[in-house]
Amino acid sequence: MSTRREHDLLGTREVPGNAYYGIHTLRAAENFPVSRERVHPELIKALATVKEAAARANQDLGYLPADKGQAIITACQEIARGELADQFFLDAYQGGAGTSTNMNVNEVIANRALEILGRPKGEYTTVHPNDHVNLHQSTNDVYPTAMRVAAIRLLLPLADGLAKLQAALQEREVALAGVVKVGRTELQDAVPVTLGQEFGAYAQAIARDRWRLYKVEERLRQVNLGGTATGTGLNAPLKYIYLVNDYLRRLTGLGLARAENMIDATQNMDVFVEVSGLVKAAAVNLHKIAGDLRLLTSGPRGGLGEINLPARQAGSSIMPGKVNPVVPEMVSQVAMQVMANDALVAMAASQGQLELNPFAPLIAHALLTSLEMLAAAARIFQTECIQGITANPERCQELLARSPALATALLPYIGYERASEVVREAEVSGQSIKDVVLEKRYLTADELESVLTPAAMTRPGTVKLAKRGPA
Repeated sequence: MSTRREHDLLGTREVPGNAYYGIHTLRAAENFPVSRERVHPELIKALATVKEAAARANQDLGYLPADKGQAIITACQEIARGELADQFFLDAYQGGAGTSTNMNVNEVIANRALEILGRPKGEYTTVHPNDHVNLHQSTNDVYPTAMRVAAIRLLLPLADGLAKLQAALQEREVALAGVVKVGRTELQDAVPVTLGQEFGAYAQAIARDRWRLYKVEERLRQVNLGGTATGTGLNAPLKYIYLVNDYLRRLTGLGLARAENMIDATQNMDVFVEVSGLVKAAAVNLHKIAGDLRLLTSGPRGGLGEINLPARQAGSSIMPGKVNPVVPEMVSQVAMQVMANDALVAMAASQGQLELNPFAPLIAHALLTSLEMLAAAARIFQTECIQGITANPERCQELLARSPALATALLPYIGYERASEVVREAEVSGQSIKDVVLEKRYLTADELESVLTPAAMTRPGTVKLAKRGPA
C-alpha cells in the first residue's frame, strides 16, 4: 500500500496514500484506543456544516480564493450528507477538548478538496487543513457550536417521537376507558381506577416531556462561533464573525444566534446539563411506564395479568410458550443508560477550568447518544408495544371483586372504624366486603349495591346511597 509523508509539531509520519485523514488524525487514533465507541456521526456532520459556513464567509470576504473555497464547500457538503464516514474513526473518549475531532474533519475536508481540484492528497500548500479549512476558527468555537447544532437536530426527532407516543397512549386511554380495575398504591390494593385513567396519566406525563424538550431547544441556539480560542474573537475579523453566523443559520435552518457573551459560551457548558436533565426526566417517565406495563401484564396466571402486551418473540430457551415483555424491558434499559449519561454530563460540565472545558467530548458523546437512543426507544415503544395493548376485563373484575379497597366507599356511611372492622373480618373469614356489611346490618342490600359500584368509585365525589325502602 502506498503512503505519503506528513509532518506536524512532533515530527514526520507515514500516512496511507489513499487516506483522506492526515497525521493529526493518525496520532489521535494511536493516543486514544480506549473503547469501541466512535465520535457521534451527527457531531461530524454538524462540524462539516460549521466548516461550510466558515468557508462561505471567508470566500465572500476575500480570504479564500474562489476555487479553493468552492472545493472546501463541496467537501463539507459531502461529509454533511454522511459521505466519507469511514474516515472518521476516532474514539469518542479523547483529550484536547475536541481538537482531535476538529483536526480529523479539517484533514478530510482538505484532502477531499485537493482531490476535487485535481491535486494529490497531502499537498497542503494548495489546501491546508489549518490555514484554509480552519481559517478564522478554533476548536474552541467550532466544536461547541457543532455540539449545539447536533443536539438540536437530535432533540427535535425525540420531541416528535414523544408526541406520537403520547397520541398512542391517548388512544389506549379511550379504548380502555370502560375497564374498571383495582388501583394500587405502594403495590397494595387501593380504590378502583379504570385502565383508561392509568393510560391517560401516562399520556399526560409524556406530554410534559414533549413540551419541555420542544422548548429547551431554544436554549441551544446561542453559539460562540467566531469567538475562536477563548471567546474574545482573536484572529477573527468582525465582518467574518457576523457573516459566518448568518451562513450557519441559513445552512442549518435553525434559529441560531451569536451569543451575547462568547467567553461565557466558550467556557461554560451548563446548557448541556439543562438539556440532559430534561432528557433524563423523559427517561424517568418512560422507565416508570415500562415498569408498570411489566407489572400489569405479569403472569399471565401467577401475576396480575390485567393487560396483554403484543407478543414479539419467544421468551425462553427451556420453557415452552413463555413470552416476555421484551419491549418494556428494552425501554427501561435505555432509560437507565440515559440517566447514567446525565450524571456524566453534569460531572464533565462541572470540571471545566477557567476559559475552557476539556471534557467537551464526553459531554457531546453522552448527550448525543442519549438523544438518539431515547428517540429510538420511544418509537419502538409506541409501534411495537403501546399500540397493541389489550385488556383482560374478566381478570380485572375478578381481582376487584376480592379487593378490600372497596370498603373505602363505605366511609361516609359507616365511618372509618366500622369500615376497618369490616375489612379485617373479611380477610379473616374469606367473605366479601358486601357479605360482612350485610351480616352486620350496617347497610341494606340496595344501599350496598349503590355504594359498592366500582365504576362510580372512579369518579370524583361520594358515591350516592340508594334510598331505603319500606321496612
